[in-house]
Amino acid sequence: MEERHYDSSNIQILEGLDAVKKRPGMYIGSTGPRGLHHLVWEIVDNSVDEALAGYANEIIIDILDDGIVEVQDNGRGIPVDTHPKTNLPAVETILTTLHAGGKFDNQSYKVSGGLHGVGASVVNALSEWFVVDIYRDGNHYRQRYERGITVTPLEELGTTDKTGTKIAFKADELVFTESNTYDFEILRLRVQQMAFLNKGITFHISDRRTSSTPVFKTYLYEGGIKEYVGYLNKNKEVLHQNVIYCEGEIEDIVVEIAMQYNDAYSQNIFPFTNNIHNLEGGTHEEGFKMTMTRILNSYGKNNNIFKKDESLVGDDTREGLTAIISVKHPDPQFEGQTKSKLGSTEVRRIVAQILSEGLDRYLLENPNDAKIIIEKALLASRARLAAKKAREATRRKSPLDGLGFASKLADCRSKDPKRSELYIVEGDSAGGSAKQGRESEFQAILPLRGKVLNVEKARLDKILQNKEILSMITAFGTGIGDEFNVNLSRYHKIVIMTDADVDGAHIRTLLLTFLFRHMKPLIERGYVYIAQPPLYKIQQGKQIDYAFTEKELAEKLKDASTRASIQRYKGLGEMNPDQLWETTMDPQTRTLLKVSLDDAMEADHVFSMLMGDEVAPRKDFIQENAMYVQNLDV
Repeated sequence: MEERHYDSSNIQILEGLDAVKKRPGMYIGSTGPRGLHHLVWEIVDNSVDEALAGYANEIIIDILDDGIVEVQDNGRGIPVDTHPKTNLPAVETILTTLHAGGKFDNQSYKVSGGLHGVGASVVNALSEWFVVDIYRDGNHYRQRYERGITVTPLEELGTTDKTGTKIAFKADELVFTESNTYDFEILRLRVQQMAFLNKGITFHISDRRTSSTPVFKTYLYEGGIKEYVGYLNKNKEVLHQNVIYCEGEIEDIVVEIAMQYNDAYSQNIFPFTNNIHNLEGGTHEEGFKMTMTRILNSYGKNNNIFKKDESLVGDDTREGLTAIISVKHPDPQFEGQTKSKLGSTEVRRIVAQILSEGLDRYLLENPNDAKIIIEKALLASRARLAAKKAREATRRKSPLDGLGFASKLADCRSKDPKRSELYIVEGDSAGGSAKQGRESEFQAILPLRGKVLNVEKARLDKILQNKEILSMITAFGTGIGDEFNVNLSRYHKIVIMTDADVDGAHIRTLLLTFLFRHMKPLIERGYVYIAQPPLYKIQQGKQIDYAFTEKELAEKLKDASTRASIQRYKGLGEMNPDQLWETTMDPQTRTLLKVSLDDAMEADHVFSMLMGDEVAPRKDFIQENAMYVQNLDV
């Protein structure tokens, strides 16, 4: 590859760093755990951009003691010559000036996943200290900064035969007051994802903190997103062994698509732009969906697979589909600040053209696979028509209308969804206590009788025959399937409240599986919570206290007299209404866990493994995680 000119003249300056220190949340999303981890991605993204430009193939991320992170690549090394406008070394200009970088001239980097030159300088501004080592032109250079301010000149430390950049930093505890502890699993998952999305780049990540045994992971996927689809389908029964793969480049936009059908009923389509997961999709996903429907309809008709007047709609063609759409775009346009939706209009056409050519060819060359895919879509189509009839039973003007499935709902008086809470409670006994103990102005109670259907193993038409699920759909008011509308939710807090035993955990998992598979926007909006009832009641005379964990019980027993009696709650029904209100339902004293979807792909992976038909992966998961179980009722 011919190396493009890359020195200080490529670095353009827009503004300084004071804005970052004043409003860090504007640049990294938050100053909580998510923002802390975002610092790592800003530095890693720069190394990935160097690799995408063809100058690096190895990236090393080390998590060290005291909240220190090191990121190293074997790229060209940041330029060190004097910048013509600042009269400072180019590296110092990049790291102390917002919007200074090699990503604005459209020559140094063809595509960029980083924040357009914002990244490294923002991390520098929000770090207690930040050290950069550069290996370039046979020399080793180093410079140190503290809270974005240069504290040492750029030093030349000697000669080297290496090339690349190493950055070490410690996040500023004055900024990240909530936590400065990195979650290695969050970092590992994202690094693995980046390895899938960038075939041929080796990623090493290690956790070298002394509090745990050092962990080393290396990820290299020569098959890229083809291997990613295989990984996501690992716990599923696939319908065809080959992963369908299409790639192409049109107008400097590179598109890769990989997909494979499985025997499940949910669809999982994950679109990316420059390695950024676009949670809300965008033009690349639109082009993909439109083309899939057109190509499969055309194939079915041309090969006389359809009966008279039969045709497929989009959802039919995507049932059981796992797909990755990866677009590398030199200048992507996003809707909103978060990059969650791609808005570049030309991408729709380009994705459609590349997929159309690739999928047409695959179906013609693999007629057996084509027949299996079309038949899967036809079964989905027939089930959709059956579900349409069943779904009409869930339509209602109020939660008490319809077939009476929601008649056991004790609704709240408030009609304001922002104030209203719905507690989904296991069993009539606990439901009775919750109804008596609640604040009926804004708290609604829906008791569930019996087990909820495992939706991982059922199509929508069968799901809509389950009375417990119908009760929830009717109470939520959102509808389901292609009629689902998250804006119609009657409650902005949907709280799952189950017993603290194995059965309760199972019911909670079944409910979460249903919400994840069929009402995911409720989770994405932050409407779904898990109640945290106490495990123990501690009584000394008339004085009553509660413990929510084994550790908390041990702490409280230290201060208790020997006459304290301890009751282990097996079920919510053992609490009287006052106790249930005080410990689990009172907004002033309760603890609720918000269910979040930071990584939808990993969530899909886990739900498939826990709730699907494949036994071996579930067994492995239980064996690997048994050590973390704290309360197991035998």
